[in-house]
Amino acid sequence: MKTIDLNADLGEGYDDAAVMPHISSANIACGFHAGDARTMRHTVDLCVEYGVAIGAHPSLRDRQNFGRREMEISPDEVHAQTLQQIGALAAIASAAGAKLHHVKPHGALYNMAARDRALADAVALAVRDFDPSLILIGLADSESIEAAREIGLSTAREAFCDRRYRADGSLAPRSQTGAVIEEIDDAIAQAISIATHNEAIVENGLRVRIEADTLCVHGDRDNAGDFAHRLREALEHAGLRIAAPEHA
Repeated sequence: MKTIDLNADLGEGYDDAAVMPHISSANIACGFHAGDARTMRHTVDLCVEYGVAIGAHPSLRDRQNFGRREMEISPDEVHAQTLQQIGALAAIASAAGAKLHHVKPHGALYNMAARDRALADAVALAVRDFDPSLILIGLADSESIEAAREIGLSTAREAFCDRRYRADGSLAPRSQTGAVIEEIDDAIAQAISIATHNEAIVENGLRVRIEADTLCVHGDRDNAGDFAHRLREALEHAGLRIAAPEHA
């Protein structure tokens, strides 16, 4: 039976409790784009309650734009800021009797590191410097994954259920009409296609190959809980086992 992880970006001020029962990994905002110590602790407690793997979701320092605005930043700054955020969540997890499992960058940092090797190296080094046993989640077939692998980190290649892809395997920018798949049935269909056939449909009906270890559910969707519930049922019905990524 093939295993796939189902992760969600949480701790961002939305209904985490509705999503948590249906996922296997949570990426928790660490205060730079959303969240604070209180929300981190609340989300960690939910993870412990439901047996969900705990991950840090570091961002550029940009609460005004929810961490989704690209900006000029040096690799040294990315390294320091990523390390700071991982450390903050790790301390809160430790106080709850838990520990971190993975790290997944957020928003603009995620997309910039996916294509910019210097920034990808900075993120990967921050993860390794904090704890080399942590798994780094990054866009499938991206610089993020290559940088992590080259320094010996375990990785999980990520695909998105509710985002459109371009023919080169990159994500369509959110500024583009239709970049976010709003209809749950359409998003589930894409997730099943990626999980079972390693393919997503792009412009003009073309298909792009995407090999993924984990699928993302955005916790800031209006219907995130319903989406996560129906998605998990559909994946299991397709013969997939849902579980957090394992360390190499």
